[in-house]
Amino acid sequence: MTLPVSLRIVEATEQDIPLILQFIRELAQYEKLLDQVENNEDRIRRTIFGEDRDIHAVIAYERDVPVGYAVFFYTYSTFVGLRGLYLEDLYVRPEVRGKGFGRELLSYLARVAKARGCWRMEWVVLNWNESAISFYQGLGAVQMNDWTTYRIFGDALNRLADD
Repeated sequence: MTLPVSLRIVEATEQDIPLILQFIRELAQYEKLLDQVENNEDRIRRTIFGEDRDIHAVIAYERDVPVGYAVFFYTYSTFVGLRGLYLEDLYVRPEVRGKGFGRELLSYLARVAKARGCWRMEWVVLNWNESAISFYQGLGAVQMNDWTTYRIFGDALNRLADD
């Protein structure tokens, strides 16, 4: 697939905070999870652009029009002794899907991962999102069926922290 010459991917800056929040909301709406979005511009400023920055964001543009984004951070494998890149969000606006922008965002992140000495990239996908699953498998991604994700948050997290 030949990508348009007009595609560019850049690291997000603080000026992109409203756009990042807009992309987060668009992704959440697509995933039928908009009611769970608590993020806001101040949190994005602190977490992605703050002093303790450990989260990164990139934005994809077609010419000067933002068409997608990715948010990622680094993990660590004690077994391998190397970093991994964890992809928290990958989103391409519906009107430009199928043009290779998602693939190019992942390719960009793969180059970032290699440059930072990462041995893997990981992410999760909702079980019902068959188009995303097919897309990822087409790239050679492998579903990790041996692992179950657990999450603790809210009151349960508070109780555990208070023990």
